[in-house]
Amino acid sequence: MRRRAVAARAVAGLTAAGLGTALYGAVYERTAYTLRRREVPVLAPGSVPLRVLHLSDLHVTPNQHGKFAWLSDLARLVPDLVVLTGDVLSDPRAQPPLLAALEPLFAFPGLFVPGNNDYYAPTRRSPHHYLKRNNQPTRRGTPLDWPGFARELAAASGWRELTNTRARMEVGGRGIDLRGVDDARLRRDRTALVAGPPEPGTELALGLTHTPEPRVLDAFTADGVGLILSGHTHGGQIRLPGIGALVTNCGIDRERAWGLSRHEAAGRRSWLHVSAGLGTSPFAPFRLNCRPEATLLALSGAQ
Repeated sequence: MRRRAVAARAVAGLTAAGLGTALYGAVYERTAYTLRRREVPVLAPGSVPLRVLHLSDLHVTPNQHGKFAWLSDLARLVPDLVVLTGDVLSDPRAQPPLLAALEPLFAFPGLFVPGNNDYYAPTRRSPHHYLKRNNQPTRRGTPLDWPGFARELAAASGWRELTNTRARMEVGGRGIDLRGVDDARLRRDRTALVAGPPEPGTELALGLTHTPEPRVLDAFTADGVGLILSGHTHGGQIRLPGIGALVTNCGIDRERAWGLSRHEAAGRRSWLHVSAGLGTSPFAPFRLNCRPEATLLALSGAQ
């Protein structure tokens, strides 16, 4: 009887711990919005730093008032450039409040590309789906009007969409070579359309992709892109001590599912920043050891 009592208490303790962890991840951590700062030595030695605000995976729904307020407050950072790397909406009704929330950031130059959930609304799936190493999209939700929203965002903000597009812009008097691709998870990326070495006279070559698939990272790096910005992974969304991300939901390795790292291809190296993003699918509203984030990247001269 005593052994049964001890076993029962152990089971009860484990159950309570599990419930506590679930409540922490679902109630607190998924809305514990965090600003992270990273320095990236990607510019020429002696260059004046360039401040890039990287946003990704907003996954907004209409009533996320706390997230909207937090986004608006980021304008206080006075970035030189704002970059949004996809998975913006989870509900088309969120478009008006999102544009209102982003309006203070429209005072600064910006760039954006779409993610897989910008074309199809999220769908309810079994939790085991998110534990697959590199599951391919088999179910697609209601189609979303990404082209229409992109036009509205560009018109309201003056930001540039870089969907399978290459461009050049001046930021703070410095030329930047820009290239971006459509979502690689849906295999809409067309790196051939943006291929080639950086334009002469540019101080930085910047690449945007929502999903950090190795084929896109390889193409950008081989062409001499110095910094690649992406999202999609949610940093793993669930990270365990000593293990890190359990999954990446794409082809990148788990060790680089979040944060700043290096990528090598064709004898060249680039910096890669994978944002953990600010949201989650409405059907998986949980984060653990992986707070929602925006990142202020201080691009500095290489040492």
